[in-house]
Amino acid sequence: MTATSCFPPHKNIGVAVIWNHDEQILIDRRLPKGTMGGLWEFPGGKIEHGETIEECIKREIKEELGIEIEVGRHLITIDHTYSHLCVTLTVHHCRLITGIPQTIECDEICWVKLNDLENFTFPEANSQIIAALKQEVMTNDH
Repeated sequence: MTATSCFPPHKNIGVAVIWNHDEQILIDRRLPKGTMGGLWEFPGGKIEHGETIEECIKREIKEELGIEIEVGRHLITIDHTYSHLCVTLTVHHCRLITGIPQTIECDEICWVKLNDLENFTFPEANSQIIAALKQEVMTNDH
């Protein structure tokens, strides 16, 4: 999918599935005002011109949450069309290196176990990330 073939506008977004030492995943709640406000998400953001996915994810996590992460292997790439936006989400496994997550650009932060993710309301495209995580765990007999 290219930016020219998609209306409404298209955004390429790097997304982090950040794991801590207790095998919990970091999610954050979007600010109430704005697009999809109040929904939970896996943190990340728009890829800047000339930036790799990995550089984008590290930068966005530092800007939004104030922590340092290690960007690991690719999990899934999702193309999804909302009524107002087309997105390509490129999702990587990440590990918390240093820092305590801060609510710099979000409303709330939560560390959750994989099986508890369904208790939170995410934007529609995120359901594919959760499904990919669960499938991976089942495949690896985690």
